[in-house]
Amino acid sequence: MVTKTEQQLSHPHFHNMAKPTFRNNNKSFSSSIWLSDGFLFLGGAFSALLLVWGFTSFTNQIPNENNLSLKQNDAVSYSTPDLLFDPPDKTFYDDPEMGYTMSDKIENWDEKRQEWLKLHPSFSAGAKERIFMITGSQPAPCKNPIGDHLLLRFFKNKVDYCRIHGYDIFYNNALLHPQMFAYWAKYPVVKAAMMAHPEAEWIWWVDSDALFTDMEFKLPLERYKDHNLVVHGWEHLIHEKRSWTGLNAGVFLIRNCQWSLDFMEAWAGMGPQSPDYEQWGKILRSTFKDKFFPESDDQTGLAYLIAIEKEKWANKIYLEGEYYFEGYWEEIRETFYNISKKYDEIEKSVSKLRRRHGEKVSESYGVVREEYLKDAGYGKGSWRRPFVTHFTGCQPCSGKYNEMYTADACWNGMRSALNFADNQVMRKFGFVHPDLDDDKRISPLPFDYPQPWP
Repeated sequence: MVTKTEQQLSHPHFHNMAKPTFRNNNKSFSSSIWLSDGFLFLGGAFSALLLVWGFTSFTNQIPNENNLSLKQNDAVSYSTPDLLFDPPDKTFYDDPEMGYTMSDKIENWDEKRQEWLKLHPSFSAGAKERIFMITGSQPAPCKNPIGDHLLLRFFKNKVDYCRIHGYDIFYNNALLHPQMFAYWAKYPVVKAAMMAHPEAEWIWWVDSDALFTDMEFKLPLERYKDHNLVVHGWEHLIHEKRSWTGLNAGVFLIRNCQWSLDFMEAWAGMGPQSPDYEQWGKILRSTFKDKFFPESDDQTGLAYLIAIEKEKWANKIYLEGEYYFEGYWEEIRETFYNISKKYDEIEKSVSKLRRRHGEKVSESYGVVREEYLKDAGYGKGSWRRPFVTHFTGCQPCSGKYNEMYTADACWNGMRSALNFADNQVMRKFGFVHPDLDDDKRISPLPFDYPQPWP
């Protein structure tokens, strides 16, 4: 795109060319003819110059090896990131001391990241809202025979959500730190992602057993503008009750900044790679009386940093309890049918929402729908679609589900939740699961859905 300033600089004729002044009014008729022919020639030449200028202006928009030193202050604007442009200027990537592991200390990360963005101006637009999602599972196959199939469906759900909203996603199934296993395994991945994606303002970790059950809802990022970490939780349970279940660390949004790197270093310092691992287990269990197992875990560790090291960390951590940033599946699983009926009722009275449309414009329909969800509420007891449903305790891969649940409750709950979410996606392709408890049956939608099935 050529800016207005460039257009003016490229058209000097528009400023300097004036009407001709004839000094001698007694010139012969032949001289007038000569002048007319001259103007015709000049006019043709000027038109040709305009044509050549227009072509070169268009081609100059395409980056090539001759303009690799382009800087942010050059008068060029971008509608999408330029994936072919990486200037030769040195960045933190060229520093042999910079590393991706948890043991590699990163300093001045905010400045290094900003410098990278300046050298890659096409990524600057929208950088403050750019999200990079991460999920993953263990390197080995699942022990539960259906586990790999379930993980595939959970991953498909996240890919669908990211595609609809234009987010990048990374699935990791490698143990980046041999000693940081189980729930601690995600932190080395999150740190590495910050290094690999300096263009992203937020890194969004979502556990493998969590899925999006409202494909239209978007994170209210403006609400978190003064915070660096967002988790689902409740202050009174952490500060007053000292409960380790006052938050859930299976889904969190963390800003790509120096504060986050420092915080994760303190957080991960309670993990199994630390020589103080056993001691941390004792400290966490004595601080949070309802913690029933002795090992130091990331969730209780986060609660400890919020409650005990409040002055150092808590003011940058947002405990989101107003909507299902991460919803407990047990209180959600029976609501899907009723919610589906409520949404159908809205669409029966709003023709705009019944209109068939391309998947790429789905967000606009979500905005329209919000007008009719004002009375739906949020969280428990709401008839709004839950944003994220987390099957914590069900262990779909290992099959060693928590004894407080039954196997049927877990597997049936996951099936209905996955089909509930998939209906929101497949509808754009003209199909839907008419029965949330039936994975295999799928039917084409009538033209003016919702209406009675044939």
